[in-house]
Amino acid sequence: MDYGELFIRVWNTVWEHKFLILLGVLVTLSGVGGGSGVSSGADFEWEYGGFPLTLPLEIPDWEIIALPTPAVANVILFVTIILVIGIALWVASTIARGGLIAGASAVDSGASSGFAQAWSAGWQKGWRLLGIGVLPAIPGFILAALGLGAATVGLYLSRVETAPRLTNIGLVAPLAALACILVPTALALSLLRTFANRACMLEGLGVFTAYRRGWDVLLENIGPALVLFLIQIVISIGLGIVFFLPGVVMTLCCILWPVLLLVQGAMAAYFSTVWTLAWREWTGG
Repeated sequence: MDYGELFIRVWNTVWEHKFLILLGVLVTLSGVGGGSGVSSGADFEWEYGGFPLTLPLEIPDWEIIALPTPAVANVILFVTIILVIGIALWVASTIARGGLIAGASAVDSGASSGFAQAWSAGWQKGWRLLGIGVLPAIPGFILAALGLGAATVGLYLSRVETAPRLTNIGLVAPLAALACILVPTALALSLLRTFANRACMLEGLGVFTAYRRGWDVLLENIGPALVLFLIQIVISIGLGIVFFLPGVVMTLCCILWPVLLLVQGAMAAYFSTVWTLAWREWTGG
């Protein structure tokens, strides 16, 4: 693979077809490319985090705290609105991600394409793209649910003073062992999502068959894929250093937020197109 020729071809593709940048902006709306700097916002992402949980040594008696009804209603309404907005942005971002792949592939093949055509292509495969996006998060959901259940049981057993130390070991040890399986699985699926998205959009495959196809293509081209990944990291770090101070300024100044989104959208479009054109080369597209 001629990496220099690939990156130049990607640059020409994105520059000459700026609707790809608009789709990239929609991709970043889900918060993938957020922050004060500039990131790829497109592929090979790890989106995992955690919240520290500190439990008191002595569990006080359970008390029912009566909150004013209007306050409870306002909190529920606020949380519901945030969830609805977040889900809507994630759906739009996922569809735009698919449209970005379809648009870049069409342009590279010499066919005419535009924002409406690319968005329509992503929309038609929306459910498959959403399934591909949800699959890497399932191990995290399972681990979080089991962790919450273990914390609840631990609190109850501590409440009734049933060998708390032994109970904690019995609850935490299996959870830690399960995490050693689920976390790598989630990371692997997150990595494969880049390839599964392209298998879905460019070959019309379903969720699980797209992951299998992505795995096959990755294994057949593991060397070039690793090189591309490392190049992406180097470029992202370099851009992050160059745009750090301007990024901070744009983040703090709300008037400049559209500019920040535009820059992040351009980077999302660029790196997504890199992987799309590489996929076409690897699969004979």
